[in-house]
Amino acid sequence: MKTIEGGVTAAKGFEAACCEAGIKYKDRTDMALVYSKKPCVSAGTFTSNVVKAACVQWDQKLVASGDPLHAVVVNSGIANACTGKEGFEACEKTAKAVEKALNVPFTSVAVASTGVIGMQLPIEKLTVGVEKMSTTLDSDIPAGTAASKAIMTTDTVNKEVAVTFEIGGVTVTLGGMSKGSGMIHPNMCTMLAFLTTDLDIEKSLLQDAVSEVVKDSFNMITVDGDTSTNDTLLVMANAEAGNKKITEKGSEYEIFKEALFYVCTFLAKKMAADGEGASKLFEAKIVNAKTKEDARTLSRAIVGSNLSKAAIFGCDANFGRFLCAMGYSGALFDQNDVELYFESEKGKLLVFDKGTPIVFDEDKALEIMKADAVTVFVDMHEGSEEATAWGCDLTYDYVKINADYRS
Repeated sequence: MKTIEGGVTAAKGFEAACCEAGIKYKDRTDMALVYSKKPCVSAGTFTSNVVKAACVQWDQKLVASGDPLHAVVVNSGIANACTGKEGFEACEKTAKAVEKALNVPFTSVAVASTGVIGMQLPIEKLTVGVEKMSTTLDSDIPAGTAASKAIMTTDTVNKEVAVTFEIGGVTVTLGGMSKGSGMIHPNMCTMLAFLTTDLDIEKSLLQDAVSEVVKDSFNMITVDGDTSTNDTLLVMANAEAGNKKITEKGSEYEIFKEALFYVCTFLAKKMAADGEGASKLFEAKIVNAKTKEDARTLSRAIVGSNLSKAAIFGCDANFGRFLCAMGYSGALFDQNDVELYFESEKGKLLVFDKGTPIVFDEDKALEIMKADAVTVFVDMHEGSEEATAWGCDLTYDYVKINADYRS
């Protein structure tokens, strides 16, 4: 596997465009379109929130239908959540605008939205935006990058990645883009992510791979403990690479799944590091746990704790906060088996050893915790399973951003 430049337009046959539709923001792009002339098999995972945005309901139907996809239209600024019948009609009208502009069935068009909940979409602006973008679609790298910027809300950086890998001697490409900075605490994936690949693979296997990979990638990040109404991960595969179709689980399926895991993990970590107001990436790695689920539960509890996040912001090596979070996580363990370390590019420091606090160098701890990425490393000494979760520190700016989000 090789990392290459690009995102959603890296794979053969995919084009992208964006525009300023004026949905909520002024003087910035706020709509994106990703398109494949050749029909794609699709897979997806969606929010576990009972309150689901209209676009989530629309996309769930499309993915479950088994019908091919040609395009996805994304808007930022307004979430189209809690919008009733009018919100669902906006999805259909947007898809029909793509049908008219690109001559593809409206039932092959996915839609996604992100932004303020409870506001209706200005459908006229969306349909005009679709018409604009249909004339500027491009397969070059800058087009994909521009699309990744158009879907941002409170994100401070765009998020995209692409890789190539070999399937039966054929080079296959997988690329993707995502957005997410706040309202991130998923039980599927986080906010919006769109992946494109020229791989030829059966739909059921694509869905299996996506469902498996999200468990240890998008599902392992948290920013603020809030699960969005709009969480959507869509993967489109158009078979343009020309590989022999993957029809069963085996070595080639595993190669693809490894690439998919890399792309999803890369984008997930980018979102965690770009959490609203964040100044650093906060990672928790659990090793030698009794079960995989215990490892996931413990690591997510650590990065999800507000007290832990505040300690990371303040560079305070208060290991008790992380042990406390582990203790209420729901996973059962013996604290007398636990070793806890702080780790970063500046080194690794043991602070708690099998039930006993260690006298450690506070200056070294401060140096480690001042890094841009800090890891709480925990050895459970109770098994062989491990998991890693990602989050960010909790800063003053998080409250400032969310106190005036609608204005």
